[in-house]
Amino acid sequence: MAHLLSRIGAFGHRRRLAVVLVWLTVLVAGGVGAATLAGETSNSFSIPGQESTVAQELITEEFGAGGATVDVAVATPDGGTLTDPETAAAVGELVQTLGGLPGVVSASNPLDPAAPAVNADATIGYSTVTYGGLIEDVTDEQRTALLDAVADAGTGELTVAATGEALEAGAPHMGVGEVIGVVLAVVVLALTYGSLVAAGMNLLTAVVGVGVGVLGITIATGFLDLSSTTSALAGMLGLAVGIDYALFIISRYRQELLRGVDVPTAIAVATGTAGSAVVTAGLTVVIALLGLSVVGIPFLTQMGVAAAATIVVAVLVALTLAPAAMGYLGRRALPRKVRAAGDERPARRSGGPGLLARWVAAVTRHRVATVLGTVLALGVLSLPVTSMATTLVPSPEPGSTQARAQELLAEGFGEGINGPLAVLVRGEGAAEAAAGLGEPLSALPDVAFVTPPVPDADGTAALVTVIPESGPDSAATEALVGDIRASLADLDGVDTYVTGATAVSVDVAQALDDALPVYLVLVVGLAFVLLVLVFRSLLVPLVGVLGFLFTVGASLGATVAVFQWGWLADLVGLSSPGPLISLTPILVIGILFGLAMDYQVFLVSRMHEAHTSGDGPLEAIRAGFRRSAPVVVAAALIMFGVFAGFATSPDPTLKSIAFALAAGIVVDAFVVRMVLVPAALALLGERAWWLPRWLGWLPYLDVEGSALTGGVVPDAARGAAAAAETVGAR
Repeated sequence: MAHLLSRIGAFGHRRRLAVVLVWLTVLVAGGVGAATLAGETSNSFSIPGQESTVAQELITEEFGAGGATVDVAVATPDGGTLTDPETAAAVGELVQTLGGLPGVVSASNPLDPAAPAVNADATIGYSTVTYGGLIEDVTDEQRTALLDAVADAGTGELTVAATGEALEAGAPHMGVGEVIGVVLAVVVLALTYGSLVAAGMNLLTAVVGVGVGVLGITIATGFLDLSSTTSALAGMLGLAVGIDYALFIISRYRQELLRGVDVPTAIAVATGTAGSAVVTAGLTVVIALLGLSVVGIPFLTQMGVAAAATIVVAVLVALTLAPAAMGYLGRRALPRKVRAAGDERPARRSGGPGLLARWVAAVTRHRVATVLGTVLALGVLSLPVTSMATTLVPSPEPGSTQARAQELLAEGFGEGINGPLAVLVRGEGAAEAAAGLGEPLSALPDVAFVTPPVPDADGTAALVTVIPESGPDSAATEALVGDIRASLADLDGVDTYVTGATAVSVDVAQALDDALPVYLVLVVGLAFVLLVLVFRSLLVPLVGVLGFLFTVGASLGATVAVFQWGWLADLVGLSSPGPLISLTPILVIGILFGLAMDYQVFLVSRMHEAHTSGDGPLEAIRAGFRRSAPVVVAAALIMFGVFAGFATSPDPTLKSIAFALAAGIVVDAFVVRMVLVPAALALLGERAWWLPRWLGWLPYLDVEGSALTGGVVPDAARGAAAAAETVGAR
């Protein structure tokens, strides 16, 4: 692989203008396609075939309902009632305005005597605005028109606010936090390279890669029903790894220049050596993301495939565009003082009494205490995971119209009005069966009231609405879903279904809980096999995988403490703690596993290189650490900055995922990989590199590029390396 990648790097240097033009053409074509072919995205998370989803489809079929709805809450701010003549006229005017908005097919009047929607004191009511299409069919223009109408009406005699799933669609926009994260990445790159030109070139190649990936996803929204979080998640991950992958290759290129190698050779060697590690690391991330498809949840599969495609683009950019960029940079990739030194330029130091050298010496010297202390500390950080709660019903942003509307409705009708549950009864005699549900359902814990059944046109289906006492994201309401289903289990002669936002959340959470063990075994197993091939060892991959488990525990523990318990919530602008979004754990595990293996490959591959070159186990650990740790530190700081920036996003799903990833990067890079792994490998000694004789047939991947740099190649791989050299010579 090293020889193949070195030839790709050499080609990128020789044909650098063509390579740059090709990528720019792809980027421009993606922009044109995104502008002309993009469709709408949604925040609708449901699983085809599950009870709550089937019920929603049947309700649409039986009752002709199912269009996206928005509840517009109205209240009297001056202590009067909605039935006062002037106030009632204002309510009627508002309803008429809402009914005439683009895409709206009906708007109910809360004062309609046939179906009143006001509280007992007539101080708070709501109008249900129904659109002609589903949630994903509601456009940004239609949402804006409704919000403008609500804002205008709220300046008169009424307090008006709106809430509903139709207002929550749309992709999150880039904010100040994300910009700060990118700026931090530039600063870290500039400090690492000592050159703003090199830093800018590194960032530019990464931006091209993430731009192509995100634009491709945007084009796909015109043909597929994608979640609004998909492109943001892919963009966040693609930007972080794109910067890091280019960083590793450019850093190796600079090292080769400092050794006195000419520019073309330095580019080829850097692409063949660091590029091999990039391919291996990228492959682990792709495996983890594509592994999300085993969960069997379409929107999760889409997220994984989209993010994996962006990672593939980032790897291709790093292997082709980065060498072309290095060709244009030449020796300007080095600091000006080093270039000015000419032939007297200093040779690259392999170690020295620097901070990182002293650090790894101390860690490996006190390896027993280090391993025990690190395991204990990470175990304590993981404790909050035991109380983790999840939901698919996000809390609205404080101060938003959605939050104000939910507060008004809860004040007038109770918390449960914001999360009603629908019971669908189908079959012969459905109306009679539904009529008998009022008393048993009302007797269940946490039920505020049960509405009379609404039959369909032919009497073969009926719909009963259950209003809980608790809010939609509460544990009591989730328990009520199970209680209702249990009470309906003995109903003979008809089919029953329970749906609603909380019911969907319960079903999705159950599906994720069932799939998570399978996902972990598959992804961790495949990555373990890959790492065995890379390091030709069983214990090194095992240490890496066990370290990842500590990383996941600590990152999710920190996320629970902040998002669920409210500790230090101001750091991410969180003013209303609550359960984590159901997608957070599995997405964080998948993404963080790939990134953790990135650091394992980048850090330990240099240790493996030193060991295969003849260094003893302890010397190899320290030498490899000194060579790779500075770049890993820079890469981790960049990833942390990008993820921390996205953690300030208003999108609740993206916020919790980004925070967990930022916390995970800190724990994994600076605690697991730079403390636990060196200490554990030092404790294992020569046994760390042990491979059973019966596995000696495994192929040698040569991630370190030993065949290119003149390093030692294991006997089992000499034939393959010689063949590769012959092909390369041709």
